[in-house]
Amino acid sequence: MLNFLVQGIFTGLIFSLVALGYTLVYGVLRLINFAHSEVLMTGGFAGYFYLHYTIGNHSAPNNLWSSLYYIVTGVLVSGIAGTLVALIIERFAYRPLRRRNAPKLAYLISAIGASYFLLNLFGKEFGRYPEGTSQPFNDHVVTTIGGAQFTMYDFVILAASVILMIALDFVVSRTKMGRAIRAVAQDAETASLMGVNVNRTIGSTFALGGFMGGAAGFFVAINQGIAYGMGFKPALLAFTAAVLGGIGNVRGAMVGGVVLGIVMFTPIYWFHQPWLEEVIAFTVLVLILLFRPTGLLGERLGRSA
Repeated sequence: MLNFLVQGIFTGLIFSLVALGYTLVYGVLRLINFAHSEVLMTGGFAGYFYLHYTIGNHSAPNNLWSSLYYIVTGVLVSGIAGTLVALIIERFAYRPLRRRNAPKLAYLISAIGASYFLLNLFGKEFGRYPEGTSQPFNDHVVTTIGGAQFTMYDFVILAASVILMIALDFVVSRTKMGRAIRAVAQDAETASLMGVNVNRTIGSTFALGGFMGGAAGFFVAINQGIAYGMGFKPALLAFTAAVLGGIGNVRGAMVGGVVLGIVMFTPIYWFHQPWLEEVIAFTVLVLILLFRPTGLLGERLGRSA
């Protein structure tokens, strides 16, 4: 059972990173960025190509400092790629609609259009790479605790995701940018009157969420390989995690991802049916919406820090 619990925790950490992108955008715009799955996909492709051109199809050197170098630079490359795509989506799919005071439905259609454009662009340019082509940190067990095996990939996920989430929480709760984001989340019009550049703040929000989504794509790529539709399933589950933790709440997204991962994987120990993972996840989503629609920690970004 412990192995399933460990798998749930580490998978949940990836959900948390992706969920942060959803919750930041929703907290500021009160909209769901349905193109966030393609941000994750872009980060995964960027990380894959980076590793392919630096270490090829072989495992990373069995050296702590070399591994750390490839991990850190891989996360940065993937995160930057995710940031650029998120900024492009904000600039061309969202900002023109805000200037025209478009209805909420227009944002939804625009985001879905951007999602399908990017999905088909990657499918045309890169095709479908076979999964499992890029697993440089998931090839050996580092240690065993209580019968549960921990791989290098597990420790990579744990260290990187914790650092990224702590850094994001610090930015949102302690920096000038974070104060601007929380101000716009509470009342964009008043924030504008107080001198906050709303467009720049919204762009910063997309950038932060995009970096987290791109970094998550890197972790998915080094574990499962890449494919042009690789972002859909993790992003959909991450959306469930964001709702579970409290959509619009940064710390709620962090908690929601881990809780969802545990709830998804632990029951498989008894039922022995892996296909139940998604069934459990979306059952949790429905129950949360029915009985606690504000999530575990509440829903507003402006009140979360």
